[in-house]
Amino acid sequence: MRTTLLGSALFAATFSFALAVWATSLDRFHAFVRSTQSARADFSQKVYDRNRKLTQESSGSFAFHRPGRFRWTYAKPYAQVIVGDGDKVWIYDEDLNQVTVRKVARAIGSTPAALLAGSSDIEKGFELSEGGIADGLEWLEARPRERESGFERIRMGFGVAGIEAMELVDPFGQTTVLRFSNLSRNPAFEPSMFRFVPPKGADVLGE
Repeated sequence: MRTTLLGSALFAATFSFALAVWATSLDRFHAFVRSTQSARADFSQKVYDRNRKLTQESSGSFAFHRPGRFRWTYAKPYAQVIVGDGDKVWIYDEDLNQVTVRKVARAIGSTPAALLAGSSDIEKGFELSEGGIADGLEWLEARPRERESGFERIRMGFGVAGIEAMELVDPFGQTTVLRFSNLSRNPAFEPSMFRFVPPKGADVLGE
């Protein structure tokens, strides 16, 4: 079963830069939101069922520009693109030649994509708390305030270089684990990066 971060998302994802070793994960996250207007990176993704059995592996790249603009591209095992243009979110499944479109506010709300590309007022959608230290990372936990967000909790792991991992747990006990690499913070993007035009002949579903 194919899954996406958008729920993105997506999401999302979030990504940061190195801070002083005394900073807590909450300090680091707030600094990231204040100072990171855009970013790009590669990711690997693994999905586990409630028994921690690996059910899916994928990889790709992402880019975002606040607020509400992002591009999440899955290269393996299936080609899929998720684009937020600030107004709508487009999900394109290349194999099916099918596009699903939704309003940004409905699609990202209290989801990982809101942490990645939302506005600076993150705590309207999430309850944030320190998550302790595990696997060599300092963790921040984000719990969506909306019950229908698609996730029960999201954990973000900070290392010396910034955010290195995310874990997303859905209501069915499925866990999505992301690892990030080759992060570039505040790059310049062409406007076309966050635009999507459905391919000719594609089925378009949604709003």
